[in-house]
Amino acid sequence: MLDLAQSPATLGGGLNLFFALLVGHALADYPLQGEYLALHKSRHFRATGGQPQPAGLWIHCLLAHCLIHAGFVWLITGRVVFAAAELVLHFALDAAKCERKINFHTDQALHAVCKLGYVAVLLVGWVK
Repeated sequence: MLDLAQSPATLGGGLNLFFALLVGHALADYPLQGEYLALHKSRHFRATGGQPQPAGLWIHCLLAHCLIHAGFVWLITGRVVFAAAELVLHFALDAAKCERKINFHTDQALHAVCKLGYVAVLLVGWVK
């Protein structure tokens, strides 16, 4: 866990934590997601050629992707409650994106809002 991001007592500390969470998000959403998870996390993806994929593979891929995000939130904040929230929220947002209920930009903006929410909860003292 990052010492600078543990319990922000000031707006500056909160901004540091928010930045750390955005960096973690960028790592988890781009290089650590990879093409396989990015494609197979959608229940609508159909691979051409190659071997048939197991039924329900998409949910395992989406869950694995969300667990990576939850892990970063846990490492950065040191709080499993935020990791659990991230797991559920990231799953819901990415599922909505895969179902074309929200677009890529809305998805990314809402992920940032979630991170801002974790910081706000710490700043107001709702979670210690």
